Amino acid sequence: MRVYLDNAATTPLDPAVIEAMAEVMKNNYGNPSSIHAQGREVRTLIEESRKTVARLLNVTPSEIFFTSGGTEADNMSIRCSVEDLGVKRIITSPIEHHAVLHTAEEMEQKGKAKVEFVKLLENGHVDLNHLKELLAMGTEKTLVSLMHANNEIGNLLDMDAVGALCEEHGALFHSDTVQTMAHYTFNLQKTHVDFLAGAAHKFNGPKGVGFIYISNRNKIKPILTGGSQERNMRGGTENVYGIVGLAKAFQIAHDQMTQKSAHISGLKNYMIERLEAEIPGIQFNGDAKGRNLYTVLSVSFPPSKVSDMMLFKLDIEGVAASGGSACSSGSDVGSHVLGALGADKSRANVRFSFGKFNTKEEIDFVIEKLKAMHGELMPQ
Repeated sequence: MRVYLDNAATTPLDPAVIEAMAEVMKNNYGNPSSIHAQGREVRTLIEESRKTVARLLNVTPSEIFFTSGGTEADNMSIRCSVEDLGVKRIITSPIEHHAVLHTAEEMEQKGKAKVEFVKLLENGHVDLNHLKELLAMGTEKTLVSLMHANNEIGNLLDMDAVGALCEEHGALFHSDTVQTMAHYTFNLQKTHVDFLAGAAHKFNGPKGVGFIYISNRNKIKPILTGGSQERNMRGGTENVYGIVGLAKAFQIAHDQMTQKSAHISGLKNYMIERLEAEIPGIQFNGDAKGRNLYTVLSVSFPPSKVSDMMLFKLDIEGVAASGGSACSSGSDVGSHVLGALGADKSRANVRFSFGKFNTKEEIDFVIEKLKAMHGELMPQ
């Protein structure tokens, strides 16, 4: 048996999404910028996809722009806030995705905006009292950039509370919602937010396509110039098959959300119970049993001489998991998220992340493999 528990890195394509994309690949080959019938057909597919995303977020289609994924959307939100909207101060946290942190750091290095970090509580949640203090202190135009759910430990942000604080203090609010998009419902008529990011491959859609929500309150310039695609906001011929796949996956995820979230939450809770029962000294990073994304579980295993081999051993046994964010899997500097939380470096930390295609039998399989490995993992 091979078990895939790295759904926070990417998810397998839903068969219905493959079918929808294949249909377009076979029959709709026109350039959506062309005025002939084949071009108009493809343009209609893109706009219908845009309407689907907008409807499910309760926004207007004019506020949705398709991108190459979440990283581009995050970059666009931060860069354009500084370049076009006059932001001089960025408030973020030390555990954001690098698409946010590196972009904010670049803005500071270029002297365009200063970066300030909000404090974290002991369990890894953002200290909203400190955020309120930071917002009250500054006089410059400010962008708050905080992710909805951390991609490594799963802690969930109270977006409504942060949005209200930003509105009260006249700050812009950007949230990296890549991990939570299509796993929760969003009503952006009720939540005050200026920019959101989404990536199709996180909710059983294709890689290489995502979207950005830009509130109509904000008028920004493109970061990719060229043709008039995406209403002059992103030059380049659109990824039509990807956009259709994104919209199909987004709709399926919302149609299945109640059933899916119950199933995945059950798997996560079951794994927590089994781990605590079978492996002494087990710990969990972040607020695993509290306000936490139901698809992610960050596990801290007891220290041993072979802790750094744990992911390799799991892979050999047929279990796909992650040692943190997949975007940094080739790095030897360790997880900046766990580092910010002061995690014990002698312990092996593994992120297990669950999807709708996982089963209880797969969890049992993984637990048995971990139990068998536990003798090797015991301190010598």
